[in-house]
Amino acid sequence: MSELPDRNLALELVRVTEAAALAAARWMGRGEKNSADQAAVDAMRLVLGTIAMDGVVVIGEGEKDAAPMLYNGEQVGAAAHPKVDIAVDPIDGTRLTAEGGNGALSVVAVGERGSMYYPHHLVYMDKIAVGPSCCGVIDIEASPRVNLRNIARALNRDVNDLTVMILNRPRHADLIEAVRTAGARIRLITDGDVAGALSTCMPNSGIDVLMGIGGSPEAVITATALKCLGGEIQCKPWPRDDDERQKAIDMGIELDKVLTNNDLVQSDDVFFAATGITNGELLRGVRYFGGGATTHSMIIRSRSGTLRMITATRSPLTTPWAVSSAASAATARWKASKLTRSSS
Repeated sequence: MSELPDRNLALELVRVTEAAALAAARWMGRGEKNSADQAAVDAMRLVLGTIAMDGVVVIGEGEKDAAPMLYNGEQVGAAAHPKVDIAVDPIDGTRLTAEGGNGALSVVAVGERGSMYYPHHLVYMDKIAVGPSCCGVIDIEASPRVNLRNIARALNRDVNDLTVMILNRPRHADLIEAVRTAGARIRLITDGDVAGALSTCMPNSGIDVLMGIGGSPEAVITATALKCLGGEIQCKPWPRDDDERQKAIDMGIELDKVLTNNDLVQSDDVFFAATGITNGELLRGVRYFGGGATTHSMIIRSRSGTLRMITATRSPLTTPWAVSSAASAATARWKASKLTRSSS
């Protein structure tokens, strides 16, 4: 940041994602999305309050009336500087967590104050994201065939060597057919397009490009991570219906404008932290043992381009109070709900 340019805030933010992952993972496979999300929110908010920064949540859990914590506009942190924007997703893959599926993450992204794009009520964006080798060759306004041909050239491959990651949604039927017709392979995912976009930057992930319509908040978080990793994302707002389209027009939002990394996150000094909740190709999930737990995280800073992979092991004697408190509260809520169901 401008005030403290040598401080790597990501080294502190990883405590935030670790806390959320530890709390959320208690609900893995229990079929209760809301309980898992609430546990992650509680833990994340507790630890964010201890970080030496003056943060404003730009991308959070929604408006204040519906989200008592981590709501858009909430101030978090324990110091007057640095002044930052914060984008959070306590669980990227809530359904994955509830069903015990692969690839759920807890993520936090931070940039200088006023640097992060606020999507207002627009829930979705059309996206295309690639890794460093393909920067400058994609165009979201071009057809999938053209983009895949250009990506293949940049990677010195044939189109049929490429793998495209797409959210498995009915709205993507035409996109899936176009990719198949072009000759590329497809990896369909149920949730978690932040992890999908990050995978394009990992040499051994096997994922070359992310395409399709996904969450607007996730687009901002993804742009922060790709700025750190040297990748590229392009997006366009995608109104769900005529009412949402008209609201956007009334607010002066340009629906035809292509949003790039720098539109979504204007700062050149940004930080990203993620911790695995369930096992995935990007990060391992939380593993519990005899009162302790092991977490697997990644942290990145754009200014240095450094990516750190962190495996942390906590015993009952060393678990931070905030993590222990949130995880215990999550377990207590689960036990209470189990007793309620048993007695009814």
